[in-house]
Amino acid sequence: MKKGMTILLSIVVVIAVLLGCVWAYKHFTAKEEIPTKSGDVITDVSKESGEKVNDEPIFTNETYPKVDASLAIQPLAEELRKNFIGPTADDVEIEYLNTHYGFLGVVDGTRDVCFMSYPSDEEMAYAREKGVELEIVRATNSAFVFIVNIDNPVEGLTLEQIRDIYSGKITNWKEVGGEDAEIIPYQRPVNSGSQSGMLQLVMKDTPLMNPPSTELTVGMGDLVDAIAEYDNSKYALGYSYYYYVNTMYKRDTIKILAIDGIPASIPSIKSGEYPIMTAGWLVYRKDEPKDSNTRKWIEAVTSDRGGKIIEDAGYVPAN
Repeated sequence: MKKGMTILLSIVVVIAVLLGCVWAYKHFTAKEEIPTKSGDVITDVSKESGEKVNDEPIFTNETYPKVDASLAIQPLAEELRKNFIGPTADDVEIEYLNTHYGFLGVVDGTRDVCFMSYPSDEEMAYAREKGVELEIVRATNSAFVFIVNIDNPVEGLTLEQIRDIYSGKITNWKEVGGEDAEIIPYQRPVNSGSQSGMLQLVMKDTPLMNPPSTELTVGMGDLVDAIAEYDNSKYALGYSYYYYVNTMYKRDTIKILAIDGIPASIPSIKSGEYPIMTAGWLVYRKDEPKDSNTRKWIEAVTSDRGGKIIEDAGYVPAN
């Protein structure tokens, strides 16, 4: 009798434990349902993926700030606009002025924000002349890259070699392991985003030589085309931003050079290992009211939601 009671009690305990395990499994693996403003229910997958789902519109077309962007960042600016406004964003077509004129627009008050490479010395001087104080916030990380024609046997350069080429000290590819041919080093106009990057990130205190008019390209696409297709393009050298030449304006006839032995890639950008790191900066006026839509937009871009949009668009968030 006593032995039978012991067996029965053991069975009861085992059943209780099993029921408790089932309850715990359902409780801790269940997806949390969050009611939206419209009364619909969305599923929060943050417990599984670590990401919070929040796609509700933040702005309308009327309240969205006047955002400008450099050429290489315009696809991201559009993704942010569509996410922050929602389906009605397609009702409005945005015209971007590009880096320099977008910056001038912020200073002059015709634009609220410019998403761009870091402003040039001349641009910052213009803001000071106008008595405008600016706030500049890093939003993305990127790589400043150098490109050559696919038929050029050179696979990489050092930073020192690049400075020597663009200062006029090195003039022949054989001096850097290539063929016996003159280097054709293309440049961009002053105050273009990539030219500012070249001066700030690469040349620094080394004077940049004045390019012949035939080696000065107006648009970033023109520079890529010159290296990809024009006469003597095999011996041309140019520079741009990783996203632009790897995704936005990718050409099969060009290749990105490794710098100091490190190739440009999403992993080397994320780790900061790539030697010439650059960024996408949010430039806006310091006198923006604390509750303005501009500041609300800055907060949204630099939030977890903004970071996911940036990453999904193929860029690398700063945080």
